Amino acid sequence: MTRCARPPAKPPDRIYDDVRGHQQIKAEAVNTAPPRLLGVRLAVHGLRKSYGGHEVLKGVDFEVNPGEIFVIMGPSGGGKSVLLKQLIGLEEPDQGEILIDGEPIQSPELTTRYRVAMVFQSCALLANMTVGENIGIYLAEHHLKTPAEIAAIVSQKLGLIGLKDAGGKMPDELSGGMRKRVAIARAVIVEPQLILYDKPTSELDPISSVNIANDIVTLNERIHATSLVVSNDRGLAFGIAKRIAMLDKGRIVAIGTPDEIKRDPNPRVRQFLNASITLSLNA
Repeated sequence: MTRCARPPAKPPDRIYDDVRGHQQIKAEAVNTAPPRLLGVRLAVHGLRKSYGGHEVLKGVDFEVNPGEIFVIMGPSGGGKSVLLKQLIGLEEPDQGEILIDGEPIQSPELTTRYRVAMVFQSCALLANMTVGENIGIYLAEHHLKTPAEIAAIVSQKLGLIGLKDAGGKMPDELSGGMRKRVAIARAVIVEPQLILYDKPTSELDPISSVNIANDIVTLNERIHATSLVVSNDRGLAFGIAKRIAMLDKGRIVAIGTPDEIKRDPNPRVRQFLNASITLSLNA
C-alpha cells in the first residue's frame, strides 16, 4: 500500500498566513475604485477605570478608522476585558471619552443612527432555540420583520458563514467553532456599522480558528463594518489586522501595522510576541 506524504505542519503563528494571502489576492482582483465604507470611526481618549482604588485602565488612547479591522492584544490582566466593557456600555469610565463618528456613546441619539454588534467569547446562544431562531431573535423580538422575511435573512447570514444547512440544529449539536460562527451571524443580522469581537478564537483548534479568521475578513469585505477584535491570539492578529494595538498594564504601549508591531523595540512588546513554552527535563 502506498502512503501519501503528509504535508509539513505549520508553526502556530503561521497558520493564518493563508488568510492574509486571501486578502491580498482579493484586493488585487477587485476594481480599483474604493468601496463605499459603511463603518464608523471609533475614538477612545484618556480612558481610565478603577475598581476599589486599583486603576485598571490608565489613560487609554486609540482610534479605529472606518471599515478597518483593528486588533487589541496583550498579556492577560492588561485591561482588555475592562476596556471592552466600556466600549459596549456595560460600564462607564471614570475619566475619558468614547466617540463614534465624533459623538459620545452616551448620546441618546446615537442608537438611532448607528448600529453596534457584539460577538461574545462564550457565544451566548440560547440552548432552547434552534440556530435559526438564535440568529433571528433580535428581529423577531422587536417585530422588525415578518417570519418569512426573518427566515430569508437568517438563511442569507448562514450562507455568509458557510453554515447554510444548520438553521434547524440546536446549539449543542454544533462544534465550538460552529457556535462561534453562529454568534457572528447573529451579530451581523442588524447590519452593524461597528462589530466588537471578544476573543473570537478562544478555546478553538487551529482549523476552527482559521475559519473564524476568514469569516471576520469576509464580513469586513462584504459589509465594510468597522471591526474591533480583542484577542490574545498572535496568529489571528497578524493574519487579519490592518493595525494592532498592544495593551499592557492598562496602557497602550504600541500601535501600528502588523509589520510595525513585529519590529517594535519596546521590551514589553518583544516579551509578549516572543513568549514560548520551554520544557526543562532533568535526567
